[in-house]
Parts: sequence; C-alpha cells; structure tokens
Amino acid sequence: MTYDAATPTDYISQTPEERHQGLRLLRKTILKNLPKGFEEGIQYGMISYYIPHSIYPEGYHCKPSEPLPFISFASQKNSINLYHSGIYAIPKIHDWFVAEYPKHSKRKLDMGKSCIRFKKIEDIPFDLIGDLVSKITAEEWISVYEAQIKK
Repeated sequence: MTYDAATPTDYISQTPEERHQGLRLLRKTILKNLPKGFEEGIQYGMISYYIPHSIYPEGYHCKPSEPLPFISFASQKNSINLYHSGIYAIPKIHDWFVAEYPKHSKRKLDMGKSCIRFKKIEDIPFDLIGDLVSKITAEEWISVYEAQIKK
C-alpha cells in the first residue's frame, strides 16, 4: 500500500484505523531508543529514520539527494513491515535478533534480508525492537555503510 504523506503523523492517519495505535507505539518505541544523529521523516513512502545530509553530506549512493537510510516501517496490505538496514549489513546484529526473537514472541519470525513482517499489531515485540534500534549509533552506521559501498 502506498500513502501520500508528508509527515509521520500524516502517514499514520492514512492507514487503517485499527493500526493507528500500534503504529504510534512502534514510532514511539523507535524514537525513544534511536541514538542521536538520526532524523525522522518520510522516505520512500514510509516512516523512516536516516542520517541527514548535515551529518553525512554524501547522502545515499543510489540517490545522493536522499539522506542515508537506516530504519523504516510501513503499513502494508497484510502486515506491518519494519526495515532495518543493520540487520542486513551486520551479521552480528542479524544473528542477535534471530536468537532473541523467540524470547519475545510466540509467533514464527517472518523475515527477509532487512524486512521483518508482523501480521498482527499484538505480535510486535516492542521491547525487542527498542533494543534493536539502540544497537547502532549514527557514526557506526556510517562506517558500516562506507565499508560496504567502497568495496
């Protein structure tokens, strides 16, 4: 599903009403645990957290006019999806998350390379998401990113 939103609040207001509370809680969890240096906004049609040009002027290598992406989440037709670039780029973070997930959820982990899908709001392990968000600083993310693209 695509939403034409200019702000995170606007994005949430356009989603199905039964998702509003869960999306607000997910946003609150991320903001509470997000290290300094990241900014919140809309990027690629999703609520996103990225390194702004004021900190990383080079921007995203695929589209330098865009700030460097880190985390996004979206309300899709059948799920709420969380996209975390660190899970994709850092095996240690990926392995930690996969090992921790069963301790926080009864549901089977539904995950792609950087995407974690939650079919029901009540299945979102907010505490675990908070821990995940706090694991990488802006400086660390820039270092990981540059090490990957400059290979």
